[in-house]
Amino acid sequence: MTIDAAHDVSGVRPTTELIQLLTPEGERVEHPDYPLDLTPDEIRDLYRDLVIVRRIDVEAVALTRQGELGIWASLLGQEAAQVGSGRALTAADMVFPTYREHGVAWCRGVDPINLLGLFRGVNHGGWNPAEHGFHLYTIVIGSQTLHATGYAMGIQRDGVLGTENAAATIAYFGDGATSQGDVNEAFVWASVFNTPVVFFCQNNQWAISEPLEKQSRIPLYRRAQGFGFPGLRVDGNDVFACLAVTRRALEAARTGQGPTLIEAFTYRMGAHTTTDDPSRYRLQAELESWKLKDPIERVKAYLVKNQLATADFFEEVEAEAKKIGSELRKQCLELPDPPPSALFEHIYAEPHTLITEEQERYAAYLADFEDAGFEDAGLGGGE
Repeated sequence: MTIDAAHDVSGVRPTTELIQLLTPEGERVEHPDYPLDLTPDEIRDLYRDLVIVRRIDVEAVALTRQGELGIWASLLGQEAAQVGSGRALTAADMVFPTYREHGVAWCRGVDPINLLGLFRGVNHGGWNPAEHGFHLYTIVIGSQTLHATGYAMGIQRDGVLGTENAAATIAYFGDGATSQGDVNEAFVWASVFNTPVVFFCQNNQWAISEPLEKQSRIPLYRRAQGFGFPGLRVDGNDVFACLAVTRRALEAARTGQGPTLIEAFTYRMGAHTTTDDPSRYRLQAELESWKLKDPIERVKAYLVKNQLATADFFEEVEAEAKKIGSELRKQCLELPDPPPSALFEHIYAEPHTLITEEQERYAAYLADFEDAGFEDAGLGGGE
């Protein structure tokens, strides 16, 4: 990547390399621009995050296959990108996710049952974005990048950049979303206004059934060059590198140095969603090659090689993950169906004439079924 040094506002050397701090074999490597000093406890905590996040994902896929969720977007294989970047955030930062950032949600303290409630169709998400610094899931591809950029402009105008109260935003999206107009428009605004936003692209190689080569003629991180801000590519299966790179980019944003595009080079080992069959468009050999780069196994290998964890530790983590998965399943099955009127709740902060009118019409529509003797017409929900 050849960017004039005068335009590299992050202070990071332009490079075409894949930034990696932990190899697939579990060997630690150093990078001059991204030093990372973690304690043994911090490394064990990252491993715990990875294992639990995967267990939540596996449980949700199983629930979907059993008809308990309408759909689920699996993050299998992308745990390191999400946990690494998620643990780089401060409490003041705001996350703008897609519908796949279950690992980031975990790092931000969002109860996993709220994620399942959304995909079960019994609520609209169920968490307070302000409380967790984690916005609601966004289904419209790429639109969250504009939301993140606008929010970042608000932070900028609050005058807190460069102070102890500084904050930044981070927008998550996939490789396919880079072809959307919203994403490119967000890049324009973020660049021109030098906003404190990090664009975190999880390049998992497949935009549903379309491979990356049908999305871009150049590496995605180089897109940033055309918009006038730095871009870089990190090993998305390396939780250490994702943590260090995101931490550096967020710090640049908080100190007024503007946006950064991070391309986390990873792989979607599962289906795009549970309605998808990836065997119809990609080779099994491709999947098998990426299994050798598994983000969890490389951290485990590092812990074992450096004698930082015992067999008891790994068993305890597995037991904890299994317990969380079991409790999540139980909670999911116990989620009550909402009454029809809940459809109109929380749309506006204050009463709204049009919403009230629509709610009254819908109530009258349901009452027609009750008057006709169809009290259990499948429309009422609730107890």
